[in-house]
Amino acid sequence: MVPVLFTILAFQLAGEAMSRTLDLPLPGPVVGLVLLLAAMRLRPGLAEWLRTAAQGVLAHLSLFFVPAGVGVIAHLSLLRDDGVALLLAIFGSTVLALVAGALAFTLVARWTGQEGGE
Repeated sequence: MVPVLFTILAFQLAGEAMSRTLDLPLPGPVVGLVLLLAAMRLRPGLAEWLRTAAQGVLAHLSLFFVPAGVGVIAHLSLLRDDGVALLLAIFGSTVLALVAGALAFTLVARWTGQEGGE
């Protein structure tokens, strides 16, 4: 299990290094995930080798929300002062993201000729 976790973290480190070195507008872990995906496409056996550890991490994914909860508690005064503005920003950005997704879906459906619920 340790070599598998080391491999996952090595890809994250490589992504972080690449993101900072090339001054990419993407976070390092995202670049590392793309690198890992490319490696798994090139070597399908790698995906099987990583599967057990990945499923173990995903089974305990809720633990990754603990730092976010601590952050919320630590900034309760900020939420009290600017909570309404934050809620409006979150709601507005969610609506805009849904509209953008629907428009993109419609545009792709038109481009591919699959418009009209076929």
